[in-house]
Amino acid sequence: MTKSKRVLISLILRLLAFGATVAAVVVMVTSHDSAQVLNLTFTAKYSNEPAFKYFVIAEGIASAYSLIVLFTSSQNSLRRLLLILDLVIAMLLSSSISAAVAIAHVGKKGNNHAGWLPICGQVPKFCDHVSGALVAGFIAAILYLLIVLSSMHFILNPLFL
Repeated sequence: MTKSKRVLISLILRLLAFGATVAAVVVMVTSHDSAQVLNLTFTAKYSNEPAFKYFVIAEGIASAYSLIVLFTSSQNSLRRLLLILDLVIAMLLSSSISAAVAIAHVGKKGNNHAGWLPICGQVPKFCDHVSGALVAGFIAAILYLLIVLSSMHFILNPLFL
């Protein structure tokens, strides 16, 4: 594969990953809804849950990293460092999605054993936003996995020629 194709593939994957992480942050930050139960109003928003805060911070870090890497030159001396940093970002995204999905599952289904009731029936707008943010986060994590795999291929391929 020529160098120009490698750079183009990397650029496209990084642009898509940047878009997915920004979308995940925006959708999660704008997720809020309120419900009234027995004349008591409660508000559901992402900042009420530490796992959702971690998700937003991790996606924000990945967005900033993607933006920085898009504007750096694709020098051979930086390839190995970028591979390591890409792997760190992929693992960060993976852990934040895992935490957020666990909380989202409890919010959607509840937990009968612990006596936790589902909240999505009362605040459906909030749950829909969180679901959208999680989908965008999954897409970003998959794109970063592809970035890591393609970077490994580009770095290791000359060794096997």
